[in-house]
Amino acid sequence: MQPKILLADDHSMIRKGIKILCESNLGYKGVEEVANCNQLMKALARKDFTHLVLDINLSDGSSLEILPNIRSLYPSLKITILSMQPADVYDKAMRHLGISHYISKSSPEEETVLLLRKFLQNDSPARMSLEPKDKNPFQGFTRRELEVLHYMIQGVGTNDIAKSLNLKWNTISTVKNRIFEKTNTKNIIELKELANLFQVC
Repeated sequence: MQPKILLADDHSMIRKGIKILCESNLGYKGVEEVANCNQLMKALARKDFTHLVLDINLSDGSSLEILPNIRSLYPSLKITILSMQPADVYDKAMRHLGISHYISKSSPEEETVLLLRKFLQNDSPARMSLEPKDKNPFQGFTRRELEVLHYMIQGVGTNDIAKSLNLKWNTISTVKNRIFEKTNTKNIIELKELANLFQVC
């Protein structure tokens, strides 16, 4: 059966490039495009798509915030994440949403075509190693780490967190570093995306 493909990305050149690869290189016609979360949800409600190529950051917000809803409403929809972030940022969390395919925007064309083919043909993913025993990276957080995490996700700076919790600046800095280490994230953007996937804070 010919897959019905929806591509969600806020960059028109990325959408155009992926669409060309799907239609010209792989022979899958009729790829539809959306640029934001609102358009995405409307498109899914309008048509019975089989495959979704999904960017993390869309023009009106993060798709991670609506992924649980998409999974609930369309459980048979096949989804691959399309992102500049490294795959290991998402692999554990994506399993909870039944997503096993990932495509890096920095991949060369040949590799992107291979990954798209495997995804659209419902083959096993070529990149990600998903171990079913992997746990939520936020499990085991101390009460203090959860408190600091909450403020970090809200965009509060180190000094203000220290004032709010009546702690020293260097104490908060130490806890923040420990949070990044435990979640294997490198910056606040990756941390927010991971927290959204696991519905933390």
